[in-house]
Amino acid sequence: MKADIEKSLEILNAGGVILYPTDTIWGIGCDATNEKAVERIYQIKQRSDQKSMLVLLDNPNKIPSYINEMPELAWDLIDFTENPLTIIYSGAKNLAPNLIAPDGSIGIRISSDEFNQKLIQRFKKPLVSTSANISGGLSPKHFDDISQEIINAVDYVVEWKQDDYTKSMPSSIIKLGTTGEIQIIRK
Repeated sequence: MKADIEKSLEILNAGGVILYPTDTIWGIGCDATNEKAVERIYQIKQRSDQKSMLVLLDNPNKIPSYINEMPELAWDLIDFTENPLTIIYSGAKNLAPNLIAPDGSIGIRISSDEFNQKLIQRFKKPLVSTSANISGGLSPKHFDDISQEIINAVDYVVEWKQDDYTKSMPSSIIKLGTTGEIQIIRK
């Protein structure tokens, strides 16, 4: 894992794109503050930049650095959820402009995965996370599900967990309004 983290940091700091395991499914990632790197992911996925992507953080205390206002309810949701949960917040800031949704929101998930935790701690920035597939295709639950086209398009493929066949699923997604209203996007 250590060698994967070192190489991933090298690639991320150079504005590159990595293919990596997350706490849910395999993802494509880059520096969430680098507009050119984010644009590259849209190109790799053949995806419209009108469809936003989410970011991973290692600690919920970092969320207020990337949104204007942290709804009180969000702290409880993060503390009490047992499964991976992406929360869409209003008022995104300090991120690549092309990563922020047209309505000004951003999806953020606190990753519990050991690799993600260590990488994000060392990188000191949020990491883009989007499923490692061409837009509209099936999300890769295991490394073997990822197309060669995606593998060839990224700058680095993490070796950690390539042989892990533990059942995985995408995160639940909710949109949280600043006054506490909740909209379930994906269960």
